[in-house]
Amino acid sequence: MKTLIQKIYVEEHHSFACRTYKTPNFETAWHKHLECELILITAGNGTALIGDYIGEYKEGDVFFLQSNVPHWFRKLQNNAIGSAIVLQFLSEFWGDDFLSLPEMKPIARLLRQENTGIQLQGTLSMEITAIIRQLEYAEGLDRIQLLLNAMLRIGSSAEYKVITMASSTGNSSAENSVIETIIDYSFKHFQSPISLKEISGITNMSIPAFCRFFKRNIKKSYLDFLKEIRIGHACKLLRDTDRAILDICYNSGYNSWANFSKQFKVVSKLNPSAYRKQYKK
Repeated sequence: MKTLIQKIYVEEHHSFACRTYKTPNFETAWHKHLECELILITAGNGTALIGDYIGEYKEGDVFFLQSNVPHWFRKLQNNAIGSAIVLQFLSEFWGDDFLSLPEMKPIARLLRQENTGIQLQGTLSMEITAIIRQLEYAEGLDRIQLLLNAMLRIGSSAEYKVITMASSTGNSSAENSVIETIIDYSFKHFQSPISLKEISGITNMSIPAFCRFFKRNIKKSYLDFLKEIRIGHACKLLRDTDRAILDICYNSGYNSWANFSKQFKVVSKLNPSAYRKQYKK
């Protein structure tokens, strides 16, 4: 069984961790840790599962995750290379007295947003990307100054999107192993029909028990989770290919155009044709 709680290693001469994780070390299970995390994706693309959020990630994306926000970056293709520069630090690393200074209000406010995950956007994302790349090779006080600059910039900006505010759960290692099994099975089989009887069967739970278990841990129903996986796949095909929309419908696990169009609009707020036109522009 794999545990959800990950222990972060910090070198003796450093006060926080900053390192590149590249395939095969990029591939981690559904996990969380006490440390806050600033992530720059440097290679690969796929699906990000962060708290109750499901969405795409790609090279150049920057995320900031609060302490104990569970997450998992799953590559689109198993044989692809995944890589990210990851900063991990405890929120109390700054010290209470330092955080209480007036100049530190933007950082203190950011750190108070418990169970939150954000994705940086626009100019802010580019600025933080440059800082993270410098920080990976910095030493001494330069590391702390760069991290301070990054956090102040994020805390003073509105140029980011909140992607999750899901509360964390204190799962046992057995529960976390079941969550991994459910997620892995769903990604492998979402292009085919998956019934609640089928998915609950692989966990050896009754349907009601499975639904309660999944909702408690992922903060949404299993059918909503499955819908987001399927529509996310459809969005990628609409953006990156010229395949017929009906073909994309069937390739995304739907056998009814009407149902696909309805569910697509629920998730993306646009119908499939309008979504494709928006990205082709």
